[in-house]
Order: sequence, then C-alpha cells, then structure tokens
Amino acid sequence: MVRQTIAASLAALAAASCTVPAAAAAPAGVCKGTIYLTFDTGSQSQAELIADTLRRHHIKATFFLANEKTVRGDYSLDPAWSAYWKARVAEGHAFGSHTFDHDVLVGEKDGRFRVKPGFGAEAGKIRSLTPDQYCEEIKRVDRRFVELTGAHLDPLWRAPAGRTSPRTVAAAKACGYAHVGWAAAGFSGDELSSTAYPNPVLLQKSLRALRSGDIFVAHMGIWSRKDAWAPANLEPLISGLEQKGFCFATLREHPDYSSWFKPP
Repeated sequence: MVRQTIAASLAALAAASCTVPAAAAAPAGVCKGTIYLTFDTGSQSQAELIADTLRRHHIKATFFLANEKTVRGDYSLDPAWSAYWKARVAEGHAFGSHTFDHDVLVGEKDGRFRVKPGFGAEAGKIRSLTPDQYCEEIKRVDRRFVELTGAHLDPLWRAPAGRTSPRTVAAAKACGYAHVGWAAAGFSGDELSSTAYPNPVLLQKSLRALRSGDIFVAHMGIWSRKDAWAPANLEPLISGLEQKGFCFATLREHPDYSSWFKPP
C-alpha cells in the first residue's frame, strides 16, 4: 500500500473526477473486494456517530490513537474515554498508535528526529528526539490503552500528517511497529475546507476511486472543518461501497500487515 502524506493526497483528490457511475447492489454474500476503514483520533466530535454506524453495518475498522483535545474539554486518552475504547475493543476493532502527543515530523538533524507535537506540555514547539525517544512516543499510547481497556494496541502506527522518513519507519519497526499510510483514493478529505471541498464532492470521489485493498482514512472529528465529514458522508460511503460488492476488514487481515500478528 502506498504511503501518502496529506499533500500527496490533495494532489490525488484534485485529479479525481466528481462523477460516480450507478452501481447495482451486489448479491448477498458476494464480496468483490475489501476496503480497510481507518480512523485517526481528533476532536472526537464524531466518535459516537462513527461507532454507531460501524455497529449498524457490522463493520470492523482500525483506530489510530493520539492523546488529542476533544470537544468535551478533555483528551481522547483520558480516563473519561475508557468506556468508549473498551466498547470498541469488545466489538473487535483493531487499534494502532498515532504517537501520544501527535508528533508531526518536520525534519532530521544529527541523527535525531525533529518533531512538532500538537498536544502535551511542549505543544507547538520543536522537539528533538533520538530514535529510541521517538519509539517511546509511539509506545506511550499502548501503555495508556492498557490502563484504559486492559488490552494492548496492535503492532501498528500511523505518523501524524502521514510524514515519515526511512529512519522513522525503521526506528518504529525496531521496537515492533509497522507504519500504515493510506491509499491515494483513501484520503477522505475531512481535514480540508468544506467550502473548497464540499462533502458531496468528497463522497463522489471516494465512491468512484476506491479499489479493493485500499486503506481509507478519516478522523473522529476535525476542529477546522465547518461542515463535518462523517455525519454527511460515512453512512452513504459505506452503503455505496456495499452496493458495489465491497466488504470491510481491519488491518489485521490486510496482506501487508497480517504477518505482524502472532497466531493466538
């Protein structure tokens, strides 16, 4: 699966057509391909809607967690979110790290990674991390997740903003985590301006362009988007893909990542 930064995804979105051919519903029980839905934490304004929609469609997805500020005024890995994450574990979803403070890679210098955390004590400041320290930021999410749910994360991580380097990917691999990007067609666009990229345009692009094996990414709420993506688009996206004969699975079943999972 091609790793995508947000900039690369924007280019793919701009090139996509906004027309969707009509699709007849596939016969029951027939799976013409698999889409891997993934959700990164965010403002959490859409957390319950996402959970309800996935439950209603009997879909398992993969969640990538960082300790982000939420619309409740708390943070997504605070104890107040324990019941929410426990319920998702019970439903059989998969979980990966998005780094604890949402550390966006901005460069490398003298063998260290320069990152800009979105949250935490050093939010907005440039931090310089050794490979071991960078790995620690990935693993911090797992420790908190165990405290909240009693379950460990899966051996997966997603770099904030999709920004990686060969050395960050290697550092994470050395401590047991495979990096997960998204397909060019899998960029939901939910971080973009809803004026420039209205929800119907984003929905049509996804329904037209997604192919079997694609990893799709959306957020559990974006502060800056005026018209939230999920309430308008998640249900019709899933229904439209189901009509085309697609099934859904977690990244535990993805051929690029299944080898990272030990047999029970």
